[in-house]
Amino acid sequence: MLDAFLFPATDGKSKKSMIVLHGLGDSARGYTWLPGALGLRDMNYILVNAPDEYYMGYSWYDYDGDPAPGVKRSREALLELISALKGEGRSPDELFLFGFSQGCLMAIDVAARSNDIFAGVVGISGKVFEPAKLISEATCSGRKQRFLVTHGDNDPVIPVETTRPQIQMMQEAGFQVDWREFKKEHSFADPEEIDAIRDFVAEAA
Repeated sequence: MLDAFLFPATDGKSKKSMIVLHGLGDSARGYTWLPGALGLRDMNYILVNAPDEYYMGYSWYDYDGDPAPGVKRSREALLELISALKGEGRSPDELFLFGFSQGCLMAIDVAARSNDIFAGVVGISGKVFEPAKLISEATCSGRKQRFLVTHGDNDPVIPVETTRPQIQMMQEAGFQVDWREFKKEHSFADPEEIDAIRDFVAEAA
């Protein structure tokens, strides 16, 4: 089971939850700023550590070699986590997936193949792993899923020219992807991008 840390909602009665997936070399603790930035009183945040150690942080898949085994293993671990949350009484339509960089790739990958329709999926500064295969293996639920995918126009780590055509493939295949480009590098554009994420979450209410 993946290590996860809960930041409870200010509204203690809410079961609305966001599963937060960090990027390469980061950790769950790197996203303790997110609840305050989004300011969503009814949102619980489940900050998750990737399974593999990578320098001072963690990795969802092998950065230097073949990513496929790690993506598959992390996908299965995240689906197991989601199943456990459902067992605790959290409904898929109250769950958001949020990921940055490697976490973005995993959020898109899991949502496209899940039999659940989540409240929404937010992917920041990442890419799509094997987009043609993802499209062919997507479930009916995955094709109905709401995605917000954002990227920087000057990202030196994952160039926007890599991700843009992958998202276009998904859109042409019928996926509901809201694609946004921001003036930024491999980072967050505050406040514009944070506002866009908050608005996307609010639309699911």
